[in-house]
Amino acid sequence: MTAIAVRPVTERRADVGAVPFGRVVSVELRKMFDTRSGFWLMASIVITALLTTVGTIAFAPDASLTYYTFAKAIGFPMTVVLPMIAILSITGEWSQRSGLTTFTLVPHRTRIVAAKVVSSVAVAVVSMLFAFAIGAVGNVVGTAIAGTDLVWDVSFAEALNIVLGSLLCLLTGTMLGMLIRRSAGALVAYFVYAFLFPTVAGVLAASQQWFRDLQPWVDLNYAQAALFEGTLSAEQWANVAVTASAWILLPALLGLRLVMKSEVK
Repeated sequence: MTAIAVRPVTERRADVGAVPFGRVVSVELRKMFDTRSGFWLMASIVITALLTTVGTIAFAPDASLTYYTFAKAIGFPMTVVLPMIAILSITGEWSQRSGLTTFTLVPHRTRIVAAKVVSSVAVAVVSMLFAFAIGAVGNVVGTAIAGTDLVWDVSFAEALNIVLGSLLCLLTGTMLGMLIRRSAGALVAYFVYAFLFPTVAGVLAASQQWFRDLQPWVDLNYAQAALFEGTLSAEQWANVAVTASAWILLPALLGLRLVMKSEVK
């Protein structure tokens, strides 16, 4: 009879190491492009940048053809698209019912959320660099067609402010995704927050002096708009810090707690 080798009971199998964080980030980046909706959402960044550049060249007055005009025109649709990317990234595990697989492979949910945030920020930064490059090309081509002088009126500090303003828009989407954890609900909440609230705040500020003075300290959209207008004063930076903490940081911490406690089906 052939003898069968038996592994000693005292011998233990080597522990399996945790999935490296860089690999988790790369997977989350790939998931952002894999679906048809994700692909076209990413493609919309390129499409809107090209369309706004052509529209600025075609319709903007010759005297307004400066680098800032192109950068601002391209940046506006980015502030709408980037939060949608963040929302779909965060809510994907619940809306597409892939959470059981994801959280089984990587049980620590904070690592998954952190990877989603890092991948979304990476996409946002690359998108903004692309926008600046397209704006530069549009500035050169537009002034050449119009026969006006080239004007480079965006400093490095102002460009950083624009990137920061866009990242705050993206993090707003991240916060809503963690709070609601459903794509449709989070998208609706974002459009209410981004378009309805500023309108109501503007009407209230126009009619009530007390709110006009208070608005920079309670209205994130109002405080954030200064980032797209140039350099900020110390008080404006304080406005951004206070409103971002109140509208993004604190709700995001609550949303993270809900993500940690929510049941994944």
